[in-house]
Amino acid sequence: MSARILILFAHPSQHRSEVNLPLVEASNAVEGVSVVDLYAEYPDYCIDIEREQQRLRAHDIVVFMFPLYWYSTPSILKEWQDLVLEYGFAYGQDGRELQGKRLLCALTAGGSEHAYRASGYNHYSIRELLRPIEQTATLCGMVYLPPYALFGSRTALEDGKVVEHVERWRQILDCLRDDRIDIDLAARAGKLNECLAPLVDTAQ
Repeated sequence: MSARILILFAHPSQHRSEVNLPLVEASNAVEGVSVVDLYAEYPDYCIDIEREQQRLRAHDIVVFMFPLYWYSTPSILKEWQDLVLEYGFAYGQDGRELQGKRLLCALTAGGSEHAYRASGYNHYSIRELLRPIEQTATLCGMVYLPPYALFGSRTALEDGKVVEHVERWRQILDCLRDDRIDIDLAARAGKLNECLAPLVDTAQ
């Protein structure tokens, strides 16, 4: 049985997006994938907790898709986490609704990849900066996968990076849906896109 994938898309300035919108369009075209535009659904930030929890119950894989804002997610995605991942639902006593589900981030960052390392401008790798999300997944009993990331997003279109990045994302969605990714190997990677070929089980 194919896995069901839920993508929670959070971009407050979509008219300026040159990478995230193509990622969303490609995601919408993949069978078994549901895309939720959080800013479109909740322009007033009044998140329907029961509706979002039901969406989580109905899917096997959850993706946070967003541009990196100040080393974190845009504000509505943090609001979504604060309200939806309740005690007794996502964690704590009787909070087992998310156990075994997978969580990953698909993000874009304006800075170069060289900036995201100990010797770089930002001092930390992208995976290190996303540790709060990784720990959230751990607390909820989810399987956390490293991010699918594009750096240098401000010039990605003119640099000719977008088409290949979007196509690789579509491949990842297909592999996740069909359970063709080595989860143990993926969990140890810094980014999903740096080692896509070894992660994919071509025998299936």
